Amino acid sequence: MIRDVVLHILNEQPLVADLPEMPSPGDVTLHFTNLRTLNRKRPVFVDDMAATFVMPYAQIRFLEIPAAPSAAPEAQTAPALAAPAPEDLELDEELLRRVREL
Repeated sequence: MIRDVVLHILNEQPLVADLPEMPSPGDVTLHFTNLRTLNRKRPVFVDDMAATFVMPYAQIRFLEIPAAPSAAPEAQTAPALAAPAPEDLELDEELLRRVREL
């Protein structure tokens, strides 16, 4: 099972789903389950999120398949920007002087 694959559908917002297996080059449809929006809610057009869905590739722009399985849905947040190491910072003495004067 490949979890949390992002489906980019033509002219629609991306959706997240689970694939039972990796798609092969000869496929014309994509089979998936657990369809949900990016914020993990049920799309308005879906009655049962546990159902199996079949969508033709003609309706899909591209798929984002994660490189590693995710631990939990809550763990999927934007990566934090790394702060520069203290030795990488250069102090501008003139700027510091002007700040102190304020």
